[in-house]
Amino acid sequence: MFLWRLPQAVCLVSVCVSLTLGYEDDIEVNYGDSYFNEITEGEPLEPTATLAPGPCNATDITKWDKLFSLLENSQMRENMLLQYSDDIIKVELGSLRGEMLRFVAQYGEACGIAVETAGRRMSMQMEARLRESMGHLRQDRSIAASDSAGNSHQEKLLQQLLTAARTQDIRLIKLENSCLSNPEAKGENLQQEVASAEMLDAVVTELVKTRAVLELVFKSAQQRHLPAGCETALLFPMRSRRIFSSVTPDLPLSLSFFTVCLWAKPVSISNRTVLFSYGTKRNPYEIQLLLSGTRALFTVGGEAHLVEGRGVVKGGGVWTHLCGSWSSEQGIASLWADGHRVAFTPGVAEGRMLPDGGSLQLGQEKNGGGVSGGSGGSGSQLPGFEGDFDAKLAFAGKMTGVNMWDRVLAEDEISQLALQDGKGCEQRGNVVGWGLTEIVPHGGAQFIN
Repeated sequence: MFLWRLPQAVCLVSVCVSLTLGYEDDIEVNYGDSYFNEITEGEPLEPTATLAPGPCNATDITKWDKLFSLLENSQMRENMLLQYSDDIIKVELGSLRGEMLRFVAQYGEACGIAVETAGRRMSMQMEARLRESMGHLRQDRSIAASDSAGNSHQEKLLQQLLTAARTQDIRLIKLENSCLSNPEAKGENLQQEVASAEMLDAVVTELVKTRAVLELVFKSAQQRHLPAGCETALLFPMRSRRIFSSVTPDLPLSLSFFTVCLWAKPVSISNRTVLFSYGTKRNPYEIQLLLSGTRALFTVGGEAHLVEGRGVVKGGGVWTHLCGSWSSEQGIASLWADGHRVAFTPGVAEGRMLPDGGSLQLGQEKNGGGVSGGSGGSGSQLPGFEGDFDAKLAFAGKMTGVNMWDRVLAEDEISQLALQDGKGCEQRGNVVGWGLTEIVPHGGAQFIN
């Protein structure tokens, strides 16, 4: 029996070995990553079912196209939802803000004033009660420091203080709730307060308008009236070589010191507008007081000695007070505008004396002839002074308070002369005095009141 089963076992073992060797030849083991959707180069794509051509069917859509289309659709839907939610939030917040602003505008001010007033009253009452309690405590300590009855009285006072504080707190809460939760109950009072506030605003607006009108009237009145108490002025209606005023000084102009002052209200200013000019046959530019834009210029002995003040001339028909002073000993020439010294230059014609016998005029520069004579001249032309004026240098506007002294005025004197509401015209110079010295208008120049 054993010998018969031994060949069967050997056959069974050989069959199993042969099957095992056959499977090892057919199976290849791959230890790499298994990507079942990997598309290798050269591998043909899976055939897709072809659709019948139609208006909404595409014949060349692949798997990747479908995937990208789905991603784009989902992104667009997400953006649309976000935009919609954002718009809803903005609208709701805007409406909420508008309602809060309306509520605050209607009831906030009145409630705030009421709460503030109640708070002040409560704080004052609390302070009074605290002071009273502290006074009682000090009395109890001094009278019965070790007495138990005194301690009980102190406890009663503290309990009263706490009760008062709670009562005031409850009142404040009620007041706030009545202002915030029951605005209709305050409607009539709030309307009255709003009406009174509107009336007050209207009154204030009218007062502001009235003040502006009064300021304009006052400004126009100041422009019409003459400054420094002057009663007359010289009017130069336009620029012309024939319009000027000649001045005959009361003293000879052989001076080593002098001060010239005047008020001027120019209509327009060129690059070189002459206000005051004195010249001789040898030098037509001995003394000059000029305007140039917003600058004031003052020269003695010619343009080589120039004193310049910038930004001192006002426009818009405003009166400006100008003074020029010179001292031969120090050679200092100073320029003053509206009572303030705006410029000075040392070494101007130092040790020199002005020559007499020249021509003095207002509103023009004599560059070759003289209408008036020198000091005490008779008004005839000087020999060699047969020239004419230049219209580009002419002054157009008003001039008053023209005075000249044979000394250098002090600072306080010039400040008094420059007061527009003062009495500067009552202080007249001894060389040229406004209202006393002979001043003859020529052309269209004239005196006005």
